[in-house]
Amino acid sequence: MNEARVDLDWKKIHLLGVKIDALSLDQLLSEIQLCMQRKNKMIVSYVNLHALNIAFSIPWFREFLDRSDLTFCDGVGIKLAARITGQCLCDRFTPPDFIDRICENAIKSGLKIFFLGAKPGVAQRAANKLIERFSGLQIQTHHGYFDKVANSQENKLVVEQINQFHPQILILGFGMPLQEKWILENMDSLDIKVVFPAGALFDYLSKDVPRAPRWMTDNGFEWLGRLLIEPRRLWKRYILGNPLFFWRLFSHHFLHIPLPE
Repeated sequence: MNEARVDLDWKKIHLLGVKIDALSLDQLLSEIQLCMQRKNKMIVSYVNLHALNIAFSIPWFREFLDRSDLTFCDGVGIKLAARITGQCLCDRFTPPDFIDRICENAIKSGLKIFFLGAKPGVAQRAANKLIERFSGLQIQTHHGYFDKVANSQENKLVVEQINQFHPQILILGFGMPLQEKWILENMDSLDIKVVFPAGALFDYLSKDVPRAPRWMTDNGFEWLGRLLIEPRRLWKRYILGNPLFFWRLFSHHFLHIPLPE
């Protein structure tokens, strides 16, 4: 974790003890580009209601989000929670919405990208889709089905593969909170500039999992689209998790019940 965080000039809000940067997508992409000129590595995180439910119950995950160099809003529920608590978040975006701009900037600047995660073959298919659209893109991949214990032989080989490629940008797709735990345990060993977890990004890019239509994703219903596409896997996250989050928000913000230690 970067101890010498840059003092950024946009506002920050707080929900359930987690800091969220109220920045635009242009500001996020600009900071990622600027990081290439700095000595320190940068961790970029995202939050949605599921993330804050995990952070409520797992203190180390809450600290990870709060100490990330940038933590952006990934869900319309976070915008609603900010409004309920008298705060303001104007922008919400998610990795599938801006991966094309990451690739465009990478080509212009001669940067390399590494995809790590998903089932065997998925990350490579995702990379192939991008290479078809962005000629000259330098990208390498590795699936997420390996022993992720920090000192395991498999994990060491994966870290070695990443470092031999010398990517400036590492994107993870293990799912939450496993991807964040892996970052915490391996950040010091990685020869990179920027790392950010991206959830189901590789599944969407490879077309292994369809993404909800734009009329849903652009109007605050991506969660509903995901639920309809993968009901067995995600019903607890949304049907139970969303009401639970707002109860926790009400209890902490208005009844002043402290967060669990």
